[in-house]
Amino acid sequence: MHILLVEDDPDLAESTGRALRSQGWEVDVTARGEPVPYSLRQDPYDLVILDIGLAGIDGFETLRRIRREGLETPVLMLTARDSIEDRVRGLEGGADDYLVKPFALAELIARVRVLTRRGQARSSNTLVMGALRMDLTARRAYIEETPLELSVREWSVLEFLLERVGRVVSKEQIMQTIAGWDDALTPNAIEVYVSRLRPKIEPAGVRIRAVRGFGYLLEDAGATAAPRSRAEPPVAG
Repeated sequence: MHILLVEDDPDLAESTGRALRSQGWEVDVTARGEPVPYSLRQDPYDLVILDIGLAGIDGFETLRRIRREGLETPVLMLTARDSIEDRVRGLEGGADDYLVKPFALAELIARVRVLTRRGQARSSNTLVMGALRMDLTARRAYIEETPLELSVREWSVLEFLLERVGRVVSKEQIMQTIAGWDDALTPNAIEVYVSRLRPKIEPAGVRIRAVRGFGYLLEDAGATAAPRSRAEPPVAG
């Protein structure tokens, strides 16, 4: 796996890079956000770890430029800002996950694994995750070879989530996708669709996890974050 770490604190960049390389991953480090979109166009990075508090353009602007150019590389944002507003701003701007400093290296590695664990494979017009398969052309869903009965809106919500495996998505993002059918669609309605989907897809080893304050995450039902070791100090930053 090839990771681009964007961090202007030399000590934090060094310790974080060392921890990631210990997992056998290739890590490039830059202290500034300006060259990041160009780097992503030139190299097939699997993940960007992006600090918000950069010199020059900050992480939010760097993220905006990445997504403006249509680059879909997963982005994990690092920040010392623990406000809901900043986290929502980052996620709505296209970030895939957020980690607040100080953090444990074990947690960082767990987040990286979740973001890059793409049990999803997209070929032709098919979305696959575990035993779950969606044929987008035939508009049919299956667990193994057993057809899965879905309403039109349940289908749309599941398709939206499957296309963003490992990314936290907000209720508002889901609403924007399916609101064309009903101008009166509410966040409570999204909760209903999600609650109906959960028992239908769990036999496939897939779950929809609620991330408090942010939205939903579609993930492998066996995925768990790595526990923080008592002997491991948090990373300062």
